[in-house]
Amino acid sequence: MSKNKVGVWAITVALAGFLFGFDTVVISGANQPIKELWNTSPLFHGTFIMSMALWGTVLGALFGGIPCDKFGRKKTLFWIGILYLLSALGSAFATDPYIFSLFRFIGGVGVGASSVAAPIYISEISSKENRGKLVALYQFNIVLGIFIAFISNYLLKGVGGDSDWRWMLGVEAIPAFLYAIMVLQVPNSPRWLALKKQDDDTALNVLQRIFSKDKAIEKLKEIKEDLADALKGEKLFQKKYNRVLLLGFLIAFFNQLSGINFVLYYAPEILERSGLAAKESLFSSISIGLVNLIFTFVGVWLIDRLGRRQLMIIGSIGYIITLTMVGMCFLYDLSPTLLITFICLFVASHAIGQGAVIWVFISEIFPNNVRASGQSWGTGTHWVFAAIITLITPLFLDKDKGVFGENPWPIFIFFAVMMVLQLLWTIFKMPETKGVSLEDLEKQLVSEDE
Repeated sequence: MSKNKVGVWAITVALAGFLFGFDTVVISGANQPIKELWNTSPLFHGTFIMSMALWGTVLGALFGGIPCDKFGRKKTLFWIGILYLLSALGSAFATDPYIFSLFRFIGGVGVGASSVAAPIYISEISSKENRGKLVALYQFNIVLGIFIAFISNYLLKGVGGDSDWRWMLGVEAIPAFLYAIMVLQVPNSPRWLALKKQDDDTALNVLQRIFSKDKAIEKLKEIKEDLADALKGEKLFQKKYNRVLLLGFLIAFFNQLSGINFVLYYAPEILERSGLAAKESLFSSISIGLVNLIFTFVGVWLIDRLGRRQLMIIGSIGYIITLTMVGMCFLYDLSPTLLITFICLFVASHAIGQGAVIWVFISEIFPNNVRASGQSWGTGTHWVFAAIITLITPLFLDKDKGVFGENPWPIFIFFAVMMVLQLLWTIFKMPETKGVSLEDLEKQLVSEDE
């Protein structure tokens, strides 16, 4: 296999994850200044300012499979870059909360569509031996984007006076433009070319850039075995796909019920509630981003060694311990240093477990002919719950009008209980996909008799 070419293509496409991470977390630095500028209520702030991008993400995730199948993964990824560019500029120059929310929504569409298109593309150009780590590069880039967003927010704090948040949001236009140009250099997915375009010659040409000539011919033949079902225009929602639909739903559901987006989006505010000043909380957020980056790298290194299921078990145990301890830190008013330590350990647990696994697992479990719509199903579930949690969080976290008043400890205990359920699901129901070809996984997970 031509690892160099596949690696370059995978890294290029995975940079959509960098924009994903940067776009979704950069709002954490603008959260408080925007709330003060436009004097919005907790409900309005949660609904429009903080979660509007996530509702765009839901739209992008649910319908991202359509352009992936119709126009191809490559063209879809190019237009995702353009959406990020428009969102960055529009948000930075917004004059009121409604215009701001509109452009955040546009960026969210890009995030959602990228979580469909990028993992699909990478999984379709990879071998069964390195598929896990290459698809996990998308997650690595997500946390790299998160880390850089935290640093960017910290460095830009105070640069533009009361308008420093505009710089925080607008700087994303630079990597968005570069990404849109770079993604034009990768080839179309050979599986898309063969199954959706019936263009065997071009598909074989791409495969020969990846494999030896004989192996490429063999691989094309294997892919074409799925062509009969693809030509029937098979739908995702039918009985034989029940198992993979449930697997995709549950891994996405538990991902968000861990509270990871709650912690990342509201990190500065959570840390301020522990007694840190605004500038200190932004700086401490960088440590969260750094831990996320380091342990995601560990997860990427382990995913094709230990497997997806083992990482999920390790992460689940870490979730349960750390979320419980964060709740105790708030309940008993323990030191901010202890709180930050357990939040960092929580993020490390996520990075090794769910963070490393989710996009890989969803991109693997659905058959070739319904992979795009299956990816939309799994990522759509992920973003629906992310949007709901982000929308209602101000109702619980706001210290003046929040449900829990000054002390948000019950939120973290709730998330810990949900992670007990995730651990049980992982042990008893989650299949291992490590080292199995996409075509063989279809035979294992899909019952043709139903």
